[in-house]
Amino acid sequence: MPLKPRPFLNQQYDTLCNHARLGWDVLREKGPGKVTFWFIALAIGISAGFAALFFRKGINALQAFLYGTEDVQHLHSFIGSLDWYWVVLIPTIGGLTVGLILHNFTRDARVRSVGDVILGAALHEGRVETRAGIASALASLITLSTGGSSGREGPVVHLAGVISTLVSRRINASGITGRDLLGCAVAAAVSASFNAPIAGALFALEIVLRHFAVHAFAPIVIASAAGTVINRLEFGGLTEFALPTVGDMSFYAELPAFLLLGLTCGVVAVFLMRGIFWAEDFGNFIQARSKLPRYLRPAVAGAILGVIALWFPHIIGVGYETTTRALSGDMILHEAVVFAVLKIIAVSITLGGRMGGGVFSPSLMLGALTGLAFGLIATGVFPTMSGATSLYALAGMGAVAAAVLGAPISTTLIVFELTGDWQTGLAVMVAVSMSTALASRLVHRSFFLTQMERRGIHLAAGPQAYLLGMFMVGRIMRRPDDLRAANEETCWDLIGEGTYIDGTATLEAAMPIFEQTGAAFIPVVTLKPESPPELLGALFHVDALKAYNRALAETAAEEHS
Repeated sequence: MPLKPRPFLNQQYDTLCNHARLGWDVLREKGPGKVTFWFIALAIGISAGFAALFFRKGINALQAFLYGTEDVQHLHSFIGSLDWYWVVLIPTIGGLTVGLILHNFTRDARVRSVGDVILGAALHEGRVETRAGIASALASLITLSTGGSSGREGPVVHLAGVISTLVSRRINASGITGRDLLGCAVAAAVSASFNAPIAGALFALEIVLRHFAVHAFAPIVIASAAGTVINRLEFGGLTEFALPTVGDMSFYAELPAFLLLGLTCGVVAVFLMRGIFWAEDFGNFIQARSKLPRYLRPAVAGAILGVIALWFPHIIGVGYETTTRALSGDMILHEAVVFAVLKIIAVSITLGGRMGGGVFSPSLMLGALTGLAFGLIATGVFPTMSGATSLYALAGMGAVAAAVLGAPISTTLIVFELTGDWQTGLAVMVAVSMSTALASRLVHRSFFLTQMERRGIHLAAGPQAYLLGMFMVGRIMRRPDDLRAANEETCWDLIGEGTYIDGTATLEAAMPIFEQTGAAFIPVVTLKPESPPELLGALFHVDALKAYNRALAETAAEEHS
């Protein structure tokens, strides 16, 4: 007798229950998307949010103490009433303190920032230096409190990376999990710093992880939201900048002006980045020629900044007062141009002098000044078809910052969230797209990736370039006792011809040798001064390709999971 079919609703109910059980098993057991991981992401988000909050409050408190004012938001106006020697002495002593900290707690007397976090995500399984990172955060706090002309986002992002690194080590996180935790910490730090939850999440994905994999999205959003809550518990729902009026734009007639503004901002952003790198190289040259102790380099930079601040105090600190004035249109053309030029010089001195800090806040200020200057000219030439100058300042702020960071998506959203003005999106997006397209052709995509390129790390070229630097030749080679080892006599013949590689080298150095010689293997040796090479083994081309292909496959799987 045939079985009676079950009712339709019962079938649907059973199917729903099966899907629910399957979904719960996935959440509970598989990969970094499990519920436990989300709780870890939340904890990291809260910790990074508090770190960003304390860093910001610490700057304000120390700045108020040193300069003797409670209103640090208008510090530039107050500095004019101080005796000249205090204006010079405070950044000089601050620079000396920074130099001593970095000299004693870092191997190269250099502040860690966003570039090192990107490097940690790409090559070190989401880990960053902890000891040097904490020293860098302290040095940057002193820099920003005593007159350094930089931003607070760089040290805050790295400090958040230190927190995630400690957690990753504690739980022995894999590469994917470690990178996701790093993204969570960065998102929370940016959100807590700028009250920008959407931009914080996208900043972590676009700049640090450099992919938009689905598995990373949920925990990063959770951490970003946690960072924002911490900011709003302290500061409320206020935006960083208050625009006087809603942007007004004659869309079709005015769009070409914003295209030109974007190109102008791209050039200005390149000048800022090149200025910082030139100052770094010039500082290295002067330090080498003069035998200046490395701990005195930030003190010299601080003294120079103090002298400039006697006439132009707006270069001191993060510069939100000047940025607000520019967004409000409360400047004349001459002021905007002079302030922009001096800001580039001051930021270059600060970072080239290794005083610490980030580049995002300076790029916001420089962009607002550039946009205001452009807007004053545009509205003066075409008064009947131009909108408010504040709209140009807003678009310029986003355009320069996006070009410097190499992050058009997250920077556009940060500008919206910093100002609370979502009605000028077309103008900002047009300017941002043009500036980013131009600047990325003149540098290695962004300030941070160009930093890495200058150190010989090719992150800008993508995984196919930088993954080769992850593999040490000594770990992949076949040793003489291997059953598939290379013939020892042939190895010595190749060494005699000059075809060999040091055991401490990476595949980045080995692959060109294979390309040039066409050899199946390369002898691996230990090179010692004034002694013949010692044979360690042989690196086979096929083994190198297998390791490289495996790394590419794992990277692709992570980015598309």
